[in-house]
Formats: sequence, structure tokens, C-alpha cells
Amino acid sequence: MSLSLGEIAAALGGELLGDAALVVDRLAPLTSAGPEAISFLSHARYRKELAATRAACVIVAPAMRDEAAARGACLVVDDPYLYFARLTQLWKARHARAVPPGIHPTAVVDAEARIDPTATIGPLCVVERGAVIGAGTVLKSRVTVGEDCTIGARCLLHPGVVIGADGFGLAPHQGAWVKIEQLGAVRIGDDVEIGANTCIDRGALEDTVIEDGVKLDNLIQIGHNVRVGRNTAMAGCVGVAGSADIGAQCTIGGGAVVLGHLKLVDGVHVSAATVVTRSILKPGQYTGVFPFDDNAAWERNAATLRHLHQLRERLRALEKNAASGQTP
Repeated sequence: MSLSLGEIAAALGGELLGDAALVVDRLAPLTSAGPEAISFLSHARYRKELAATRAACVIVAPAMRDEAAARGACLVVDDPYLYFARLTQLWKARHARAVPPGIHPTAVVDAEARIDPTATIGPLCVVERGAVIGAGTVLKSRVTVGEDCTIGARCLLHPGVVIGADGFGLAPHQGAWVKIEQLGAVRIGDDVEIGANTCIDRGALEDTVIEDGVKLDNLIQIGHNVRVGRNTAMAGCVGVAGSADIGAQCTIGGGAVVLGHLKLVDGVHVSAATVVTRSILKPGQYTGVFPFDDNAAWERNAATLRHLHQLRERLRALEKNAASGQTP
């Protein structure tokens, strides 16, 4: 199971400096790569690892061309990380055992579900009445697709994913809770990937919507009636509460939380462990970690913190006036 550098360059492009007949047997990080491996350098801050690596070949950007060539064979490309991603796809296509389309004998598929003949339904999956699975979509083991939920083409759902469980809808009554039946479904677009044990709840009245190209990591909770825009990505353990509206091309870091009924416009990037408590209507990077406290005290402190920059500027002006002998 190997590829020559010439085969890689022919398939993916790039400028090859070195022996095209040189064969690599695996992909590896710079620090652990041996003379049988190919690796990549995604950022100049790792140039020390480049000098020390034993890799047979390193994928580098044009700025690192001379350093890499002095060390040994290299592939020079505009975006080494993207090239590496495509190399992993090439490697898997050449070496992985193909999974044939079809329904595993242990899967339970309702007679009223519609499964495209090119889709793959893995072991112990459950596909309920009225569900639709699109062309080329793969459900790994133990995936559950609830009643009337729709999954588009070329999606990949990893083990344990649950699509279309009831959303958390309850009405308080005399110290108890009355269930609000969840009458919507989940609609998932094309080219979506959903990580292991992630749950996407069905809508209360309208559908929960995951648009084309969305990438969700493991252990994510998407509440009822959430909309996630095209090509947005979320890292592990993110929680999105009901009716949040998240735009396209957003990223949400691991462990972050988005409260319900909020809107995030396109191009918002939320740092890990941030709690989003208000709508974000301007693209950009947002970060916030605030200590747990009694709610009333927390709200007072949060309000003060939001005005901290203004208070600092006022203090600087006072200090400047005092130093110059001016009366404010």
C-alpha cells in the first residue's frame, strides 16, 4: 500500500523537487515521520520540525521551497494543508476497502422510507417511516433517522448519530411539565458530514434545517427549529439551543454554546468555550469566557464589563488632564 511521489504529483499537481520514483508508504506528522512517510508543513512556525524531520517528502508552501529542497524531496504547493487534505482522500481512494451501497442485514428500515439505491445503510441503523436518504449518502453503524426526516446526497453520518429525536419542548403547569409534541422534522442538505453521537432534534412545528456543506463534529447538540447555513462548521461538544439561526460560512469552536432564538450572520467565527448570549449581526471573530456567579451579580458584572473600554478611555483622559494641570 504505497504511492510514488510522481503518482501523487500527477494526481494532485504541485511542483515536485526530488525523485519522482521515490515511494511513500504512509502519511505522518513531521515529528514522527520516517523515511517511508510523506508529511506537510502548514505554517512557518514549524520550520524547526522541517529541519529535523526524517520524512521522505514534505509538502510546503512556496516561501519554504528552498529550505525544504535543501533537506530532501518536497512538493511545493500554494496551500499545503488543503493539498494534504486532498492527499488523504487520494490515499483512502487507493487503499481503503470500498463499502458497497445497500442496506446491512441488521439495519431496520421502514417500508415507507425511501433509500436511494446508491446509499449505504450500515449495521444496526434505524430508518423510520417517511424518511428519505439521498444518493451516495453513507450511514455508519447505529445511526437513527427519525420519521419524515430528509438527508440529501453524498452525506456522511458517523456512528451513533440521531436525526429527528423530539426537541425539548415543555410547558410548565402547576409545578409539573406538559409535553409539546414535536410535529416538524429535520431537513439536511447535500455534502453534510455529522460526527459520532451528534443529535439533531426535529422541529416543533416547522423543520430543523441543516444546509448544504455543513460539517459537524462529534457530540454536538442541535436543538429544535435551528437553522445552520451553508458550509458552516462546528467542533465537538457545541450546543445550539432551539430556534437559533446560524448563517453560512461560520465556525463554532469546541464546547461553545449558542442560546436559543439568536441570530448569527454569515461569516461569524466563535472561539472555543464561548457562550453566545446575544445575536451577532456583524461578521468577525468573537470570544468570551465569564465566571459563573449568582445570576443577579453576574448580570451586573457583565453590564460593567461591556462598558470597560469606555471607562478606561475616560480614566486615561482624566490622567492626561491631571498631568497637564488642566481642570476636567
